[in-house]
Amino acid sequence: MKKIVLCLMATVMSLVFIPLELSAKPRIATPPTAEPSPVSPAEAARANELLLRLNEIKDSDKSDLKASEKKELRNEVRSINSELKAIGSGFYISATALLLIIILLIVLL
Repeated sequence: MKKIVLCLMATVMSLVFIPLELSAKPRIATPPTAEPSPVSPAEAARANELLLRLNEIKDSDKSDLKASEKKELRNEVRSINSELKAIGSGFYISATALLLIIILLIVLL
């Protein structure tokens, strides 16, 4: 009898506290965008330069670098990634969401 009560209390407590933790995240409202802005040729050229630099960093041998040099490379990669995100305004969908959409289409149609 005590095991059942203990399991029941643990279940109720987990159902009470998990939603509170999930709702504790701050919600950031993003303004809706009607259509993505087209990328100019200058921005496309800059994006290609940044991608080439990322490939150079990825292909380089980092085993003989010092910790400070590795940190500088990490910071450079992060800044390049943030700049690429600012340039590109594409629509991305995860594989799980795509799979879910396909399953829903199969079931509904």
